[in-house]
Amino acid sequence: MKRKLLMALIILLVVSMMVSCQSKGIEESELSKDISKIEAMEFLEEFTTITPGVLMIGMEVGYPPMEFYAEDGKTPLGFDVYMGKAIAAKLGLKPSFVDTAWDGIFASVDTSRYDAIMSSVTITEARQAAHNFSNPYIVNTLALVVLKDSGITAMTPEELEGLGVAFQADTTADFYMQDMVEEIGLKYTPFGYEKVMSCFDELRLGRVDVIITDLPVALDYVLMENSPFVIVWENPEPEIFGICMKKGNDALTDVINRALDELFEDGIMQRISMEYLGMDAPVLSAWQLW
Repeated sequence: MKRKLLMALIILLVVSMMVSCQSKGIEESELSKDISKIEAMEFLEEFTTITPGVLMIGMEVGYPPMEFYAEDGKTPLGFDVYMGKAIAAKLGLKPSFVDTAWDGIFASVDTSRYDAIMSSVTITEARQAAHNFSNPYIVNTLALVVLKDSGITAMTPEELEGLGVAFQADTTADFYMQDMVEEIGLKYTPFGYEKVMSCFDELRLGRVDVIITDLPVALDYVLMENSPFVIVWENPEPEIFGICMKKGNDALTDVINRALDELFEDGIMQRISMEYLGMDAPVLSAWQLW
């Protein structure tokens, strides 16, 4: 896909999620009903999972709107959760979600704690060298968030000199800030947190000056009722999310790609995207990259 089209998508994502803050396109109960009607694919290639009959899915549940807990504190919800349920249904398996700290999420798939990671994982060259990845399922980008009326005038990463910058550690937001140090010698105070929710708590309390995070997460916080946050920058360079598996697990990778393709064909991925992102362009644009 051409870069101009991807940049247009990023702008459209911001506008559409602002609209979806008022009303989501599909009720979650309807989405659940749609997924419950999914039939397993026929003529599946031979593959195995850690536990027969179960697709064990690793995710760091604390990354709204992609994965988070319901008000009961036990039920996982979000884009990746429903995608995982839909993929499991396509494979004729029962989904099982394993909440895992981000700093150990890749090591745990390597040691077969679960079959796949579905947790907003950006596909990078380094990660592809160490793991198998599905085809992309979302086009994403990074964003900067500050407090409204904070007096912070920085509007780009290059202007973060001397500021306290929060991010979830070991994510592409963290890597981006490291690159800024190497490329332009940016001097700032890094605050790496285990969970992105802690970043927003610290910004709310005035303990950091700015957050860098994925745009869907930034929008989820910015569009909350009476939100104290505002987005001041979106990276024009896109990223893509994929499902991560143990290196060499080609059989599972192949059937997950086939399941994803059918979920796009059936419109389920678009429905999940409408529910949690307010539009289907991020997933459709990713599908076009295949």
